[in-house]
Amino acid sequence: MSNDIMYSTTATSWGGRKGRAVTNDDRLDLDLSVPAEMGGDGGEGTNPEQLFALGWSACFHSALKGAARQQKVDVSESAVSATIGVRSFDAGGGLTARIEVEVPGLERDVAQELVDQAHQMCPYSRATRGNIDVDVQLVQGE
Repeated sequence: MSNDIMYSTTATSWGGRKGRAVTNDDRLDLDLSVPAEMGGDGGEGTNPEQLFALGWSACFHSALKGAARQQKVDVSESAVSATIGVRSFDAGGGLTARIEVEVPGLERDVAQELVDQAHQMCPYSRATRGNIDVDVQLVQGE
């Protein structure tokens, strides 16, 4: 592994979308279920898209906070939601993403600049750029 890697983690899954996944440090040990919308039983387990949405929203929020620190702006009341979609195979398959950012208490143009900076900084945004349809929206700026 390269010396410039700050952190890495490993997760192992058994059974695919209807099975179990565990991280190497055992902090996450999850049952997986296929959503009913995808032809599954809609069981109580999570699914890869939920995990991706959790990771991306947290990462994007950290990038937003980093951009705000650089600009000396308070975003302590902000929130980021990520919605991950799975296209049908008839529509070409693949993923879609919508990132919604709430930044109350800021003028809209200031908030939009922070959102744009966060989208450039966030490792999830960088990794998916040009690979999936991503819609980043400022849903509240004032």
